[in-house]
Amino acid sequence: MAFDLASWLPGAQQRVERLLATRMDTLSLRTPAALAEAMSYSLLDGGKRLRPVLVLAFADALGGGGVVAEDGACALECIHTYSLIHDDLPAMDDDDLRRGRPTNHKVYGEAMAILAGDALLTEAFWFVAMGSTAELPARARMTAELAMAAGAGGMVGGQVLDIAADRPAAQEYLMQLHRLKTGALIKASCRLGVLAAGGSAEALDAAERYGEALGLAFQIADDVLDVTSTAEQLGKPVKADEAAGRHTFPAVVGLEASRRLAHELVERAKQAVKVVEPTPGPLAALADYSVERTK
Repeated sequence: MAFDLASWLPGAQQRVERLLATRMDTLSLRTPAALAEAMSYSLLDGGKRLRPVLVLAFADALGGGGVVAEDGACALECIHTYSLIHDDLPAMDDDDLRRGRPTNHKVYGEAMAILAGDALLTEAFWFVAMGSTAELPARARMTAELAMAAGAGGMVGGQVLDIAADRPAAQEYLMQLHRLKTGALIKASCRLGVLAAGGSAEALDAAERYGEALGLAFQIADDVLDVTSTAEQLGKPVKADEAAGRHTFPAVVGLEASRRLAHELVERAKQAVKVVEPTPGPLAALADYSVERTK
């Protein structure tokens, strides 16, 4: 019988919501109230929670990573949320809606939105780095993974490629851009789950190959949804890249070719993850979900 992602995923997402709420409660005790409110507005706003779910799913597939995996999951979502807050700013994508609600800067102002993003980024490293002495070797490796994925050679570098004025209409450029901007954090999510659970080098390599393929497939699917869905379905503006003169996979290689490429990447991810998940389960199903989702 095929794994039932529709039954499994809501529970996994609710687990993430509980973890984030608990950690935000702790942060609020030592954070100015206005800042805590702005951070919570975006962090606790739901969403797919793909990155933290991947951390926990990889850890669970290898026997579980306990609080180390949970901290890694929350750290990933904090960094993802910070990136969304900053992406929405007038100096970046200048978006008014995120998940069907006004973007952070529309509610709290640009200065507070910048600071809320800064705080979420910084607190992410506190989550993943702090622990017992016995946990420190795993946490140190996870911290390094997170920094590399989020920084100049990862997500931030990808964002720079995305806003470049001389961005070429070339598939190779898009592949590199999205491997960094979206794929780096997704790959890190998979690797953090393995590290938290004390997985083998073989499992870590499988997580990397799965994450690289899944991250690129996920972004191609996003590009497809941007031209085939409505703002009401996505909860954010559509055709924003087209309006800004930025090239997307459908614009560069065509809509059907984009869909084919995304599905090829999903099959690559599912093949890679067999090392960790010999019988298809949540990880294989999440790969399919990355391109079959409607928002």
